Amino acid sequence: MHVVTIDEVPKKPHSSSLFTGEDVSIQPLATEDGDFNMSVVNFGRGVRNKFHMHESDQILIVTSGKGIVATEYEQRTVTAGDVIIFPKGQKHWHGACEDSEFSHIFVTRKGGKNYIQLED
Repeated sequence: MHVVTIDEVPKKPHSSSLFTGEDVSIQPLATEDGDFNMSVVNFGRGVRNKFHMHESDQILIVTSGKGIVATEYEQRTVTAGDVIIFPKGQKHWHGACEDSEFSHIFVTRKGGKNYIQLED
């Protein structure tokens, strides 16, 4: 068994061309030897990631704030307690609304690339 208290996991600043801004941090939750990637991603106000997809399904569990999840065909506002599932290969993005910070837990299967960026 592995028990994690999110508030006790340090936030590590995260910089990547996938994000539209610099105010992003990650809190890793999964163990290195497990079958899944799992972290909390914290977005500053208005920061989102760019269109991307995954080689496995991606699960997002919103933990705080107000955010947007979007595909090529749909855009939804989400808040704490919402669970979003993006099927393997679905082009999507997610991030904070302009007036709110936003945090979610993401879960993907290990193996292959964590994501494939589809826009610059």
